[in-house]
Amino acid sequence: MATSRDASRSPSVLRIGLAAGVGTSLEFYDFAIYGTAAALVFGDVFFKTGDAWFGTFMSLATFAIGFLMAPLGAALFGSLGDRRGRKVALLGAFVLMGVATLGMGLLPSYATVGIAAPILLVLLRLCHGVARGGENAGAAVFAIEHAPTTRRGLYGSFVALGSPVGTILANLAFVAVLWLPDASVTGWGWRIPFLVGGLVVIIGLWIRKGVTESPDFQEMAAADAAQGGPARMPLKEVLRSNWRRVALTAGVNVGLNASTFALSTFMLSYATASAPEGLGLPRQPIVYGSLAALVCHAVMNVVSAWLSDRLGRRPVMITGAVLSLASALTMFHITSAGTVAAVNTAVVIGFSTTGLLFGPMYTYFAELYPREQRQSGLGVGFHVGAVLGGGISPMIANRIISGTGSALNVGYYLAALLVVTLVCLFVLPETAPARLSGAGAENPKSVAAVD
Repeated sequence: MATSRDASRSPSVLRIGLAAGVGTSLEFYDFAIYGTAAALVFGDVFFKTGDAWFGTFMSLATFAIGFLMAPLGAALFGSLGDRRGRKVALLGAFVLMGVATLGMGLLPSYATVGIAAPILLVLLRLCHGVARGGENAGAAVFAIEHAPTTRRGLYGSFVALGSPVGTILANLAFVAVLWLPDASVTGWGWRIPFLVGGLVVIIGLWIRKGVTESPDFQEMAAADAAQGGPARMPLKEVLRSNWRRVALTAGVNVGLNASTFALSTFMLSYATASAPEGLGLPRQPIVYGSLAALVCHAVMNVVSAWLSDRLGRRPVMITGAVLSLASALTMFHITSAGTVAAVNTAVVIGFSTTGLLFGPMYTYFAELYPREQRQSGLGVGFHVGAVLGGGISPMIANRIISGTGSALNVGYYLAALLVVTLVCLFVLPETAPARLSGAGAENPKSVAAVD
């Protein structure tokens, strides 16, 4: 049943959701073009070694560095968002992301300045990671706190859509670049998506201009003002009182992020690399297949988020995790056929099943924490899981194939991490109002986290 507070916020919720979703799409665009470039060209541009596959490994390692910095960004911007406002934290993270992306597009190559090139790339990648840690958690909380209580899942999916939409835009950018001759792609063409991505600052700031602070934070700010200012230390408080939920939040995200980034980043390098480490397939049709798979991922995000408002977060996410696990165990058997059709079929299946798991995730994580700790708890938990899962999965997958010679072992690795996701989901409580209203107050701790 909608409250008067819900009614007061409802007219602007679609606009708020779109603002958060578009901003996060642009953020994921920035992040995804780095992953794509790392898989396709950075080994040649910044990491010239005698072993081409090891050069690719080094470029994927810099991709992982961004994930390592994301928990720090989540802590910094999460604390800022919980103390000073969701909007302030969002804008700060957004600007940092855009500046780092533009800087990468302007970097000289290893052939031009030697070792300084990869060092500068790593420094910008560190900034990239810090910004990402603040952007998606802040956007999720911002959108969800504007949404009617019974539609949080659906409007949280605006932010979840940022992942496939941003990655689609990144792939489209590289599809255009890959029409160039290979020498031009490696020489200067790869810079175009980064330079275009620098416009994210202007576009994002324009989209978010005039968007009001979330009602939940406005209530907290009013209460703080009555007491003489915010005395909260949200990061310290969430790690002291809710550290188990932070750890379980991270565990849920481990399997999801490992799977999605293995699909979006590692699969590109595996499919296009020369034998014996890769399949030696042409780049463009593989990128086209990724685009189709990401559309399926986006559709499943919305469907699963909508279902979570009616059936509960956990039943939907557990179903997604089980199907993702089955996909991980089978997709490299499919790719072993060594054809473009086989690889693209495996990627479509993988992205569809992970979309079912991902759609309600931001909303679920936000509802696990009281609003005074929400951005810090969501951000740190999500990004610690992303480090342990997605950040290192392309690099580990690269080493698994190099060490064992079999891509099937990559599937077993992803399946093991998805088991961690399932275990954590079974331990965590339900948070969806539709389920809690029927359950009464059976679990007061889980109910208390939902405003």
